[in-house]
Amino acid sequence: MAYKVGYFIGSLSSTSVNRELSKALIRLAPDDLEFTEIPIRDLPLYSPDFDANYPPEALALKEAIHRSQAVLFVTPEYNRSIPGALKNAIDWASRPWGQNSFDHIPAAVIGASIGQIGTALAQQSLRAVLTFCNARQMTAPEAYIEYTRQLFPGDGEVTDEPMKTFLATFMAEFRDHIVRVLTVLPRQSHLVQTSR
Repeated sequence: MAYKVGYFIGSLSSTSVNRELSKALIRLAPDDLEFTEIPIRDLPLYSPDFDANYPPEALALKEAIHRSQAVLFVTPEYNRSIPGALKNAIDWASRPWGQNSFDHIPAAVIGASIGQIGTALAQQSLRAVLTFCNARQMTAPEAYIEYTRQLFPGDGEVTDEPMKTFLATFMAEFRDHIVRVLTVLPRQSHLVQTSR
């Protein structure tokens, strides 16, 4: 059995180091995880005014999460918190009230930066938001990845064996977390029921 994982890249940058990290994570993940990126670039800014009539981009976001059995967040840190585009996507997905797409979904958080623990505060902020959204978060291992071009030369390659082992372990733990959560709490539909 394969598990469908939707993943979010917190950065919109064309040179995102977290996109490079995501490629490495996917390459090192267990074979029974299938990954699909959930795009956030084209979402308008969320407002409750849209709750009665969600725009197509937001409906597509919620449908993508609905098709996923788990979600993985790969994010940088902006101003010691979550990038605005990622927070906006979470706001869309968690609304309208009572139709929270993240309810009970298995989730994991990881991030890379050029600093040693550069995503620690972003991950802390993101975890607080996901707690409110009632996502079932993997709490360990924590992963604050220091990015260099030598370590991540591109296309999912990782040159350092200890780092490769750590990332593979992180993804194996995530796979086990998904299985545990889905065994106890099967996913239910939280699709938005509004006109297009």
